[in-house]
Amino acid sequence: MNLKRLESFVKVVDCRSFSKAAKNLYLTQPTVSTHISSLEEEFQCKLFLRNTRNIVLTEKGKILYQYASKMIFLKDKIKKEFLQERGEEKDIIVIAASTIPSQYILPEVIGSFGKRYPQKKFKIIEVDSAKVMQNIIEGIADIGLTGTVIDKNSCHYLPFYKDELIIIMPNTEKYQRIQKEQTGIEWILDEPIIMREEGSGTRIETERYLERIGIDPKSLNIIANMENPESIKRSVRNAIGITIISKLAVREEIEDGTILQYPFFQKNDWRELNIVYQKQHILSKAEESLIKIIQKMYGVS
Repeated sequence: MNLKRLESFVKVVDCRSFSKAAKNLYLTQPTVSTHISSLEEEFQCKLFLRNTRNIVLTEKGKILYQYASKMIFLKDKIKKEFLQERGEEKDIIVIAASTIPSQYILPEVIGSFGKRYPQKKFKIIEVDSAKVMQNIIEGIADIGLTGTVIDKNSCHYLPFYKDELIIIMPNTEKYQRIQKEQTGIEWILDEPIIMREEGSGTRIETERYLERIGIDPKSLNIIANMENPESIKRSVRNAIGITIISKLAVREEIEDGTILQYPFFQKNDWRELNIVYQKQHILSKAEESLIKIIQKMYGVS
């Protein structure tokens, strides 16, 4: 069994493309294709469905991916351990981040980190919180940033930011009255609501909080599910509905008055943004430094 062939296979699945996998591995596309064909010949089975333009795994391909991704993770872990002993490290840190940390935390963090470690590069995988955990557990990413806790058994969570979820509304007379006159959040049950997608940390924490205060999330009038906070904000500005969102994502709009805010959490309540990594993962010196920079920037000693 050739580890390079398995690495090509895993990279094709992760990138969902033969050409992108080849680019990431610094190989030619024909070489990657040959690696896959060799694996199929060795295991006497097809790994991908050939009658589709997308990268779709067969059942045997799915099984191989589970094992192969773990083997590649262990290979990288062994390599990292012995390189650290010689004072050497890989140049790329892979970070899986949910939308809010990716768009509103990481740019500032990477800028600060890059001034101290200009030789280091980053690969950022922006996915929802559930997929952040999948990337961490499967060893695809070194470090994750997420807005909810999903799996404490196999991962370390380091809280670094107290994030407030708020309700944002169009700046109209109706919502100006609500902003001034309402004291609870039960009124949102009568309003059209735009929600983040399933698996989003914002959505998970929203639903947990509603259940905690006795409101059934299923009773909300959800008119749309969207992945991108910018699309959600634009929809709110156009009076399509209201939404629950991280205050991090709407600071500028609140300041310029294009939207209105209303408290969602009760006083002194919030959700924590977390740095996450596998308990079995040995942090490199650069990864440890990155974590310390994030904690220092956001007030965690």
